[in-house]
Amino acid sequence: MTIRLVGCTLAMRYSGKRIGDLARNYGSLKRILVTGGAGFLGSHLIDKLLKQGHEILCVDNLFTGMKRNIEHLRSHPRFEFIRHDVTFPLYLEIDEIYNLACPASPIHYQHDPVQTTKTSVHGAINMLGLAKRLNCKILQASTSEVYGDPSIHPQTENYWGNVNPIGPRSCYDEGKRCAETLFFDYHRQHGLQVKVARIFNTYGPRMHPADGRVVSNFVVQALRGEEITIYGTGEQTRSFCFVDDLIGGLIQLMESSADITGPINLGNPTEFTMLELASLGAS
Repeated sequence: MTIRLVGCTLAMRYSGKRIGDLARNYGSLKRILVTGGAGFLGSHLIDKLLKQGHEILCVDNLFTGMKRNIEHLRSHPRFEFIRHDVTFPLYLEIDEIYNLACPASPIHYQHDPVQTTKTSVHGAINMLGLAKRLNCKILQASTSEVYGDPSIHPQTENYWGNVNPIGPRSCYDEGKRCAETLFFDYHRQHGLQVKVARIFNTYGPRMHPADGRVVSNFVVQALRGEEITIYGTGEQTRSFCFVDDLIGGLIQLMESSADITGPINLGNPTEFTMLELASLGAS
């Protein structure tokens, strides 16, 4: 008996899609990887994506992420937690990647600055390599810290920043800048669909109580009945974005057309002085 292979190319591709793509993706519902998923932003992002009906793979090494942030999802049928450090390769079959893995507060990222840089740079390389293999979209959670100590206010996305490359905060600032470079080089060299969001100060439930940033400090002091600490004159300004609004922006950016790569600033355009913020907390 003779067996003839007919339409071999058609068997591997259907309507321009690889068989693997069809196996992962059913209609508009996706299998989505969220790195840093047990963190403040990552856990809120997962909540929103699950509500949209997607299947979520949460990856976190729990350096700053906490299991209690995702405890309510433990028995969810479309949620899976994987304890893993993104500085090592990861082999999964997914449709989209949100790369949020990195300690974000100075007290945490300065604890092990070498590891912080490796998380931003090696982590980006590993996630971009995964996205390249699967030909899937990938979003990088970057930061307003890429602007360093800016000489213009407010900062627009075409401002290149004023960053100290050898200071104690450089592990985070320069790590995120290098990650952005990698994302756009993969986009230009390999045609990868990338999205880059520069996140400004965000607050809301599940903030780490010991992250050392102003909103969490004020909230913890207020809950303890302590005096609220203000450094300097209190006239320095910050903008603050509620976490639900930030997550909505990340998802809209991911769902935007392929020609919209960013970088895009995500935050609140209205700034408050620290005295105004403290007054809100005391009222």
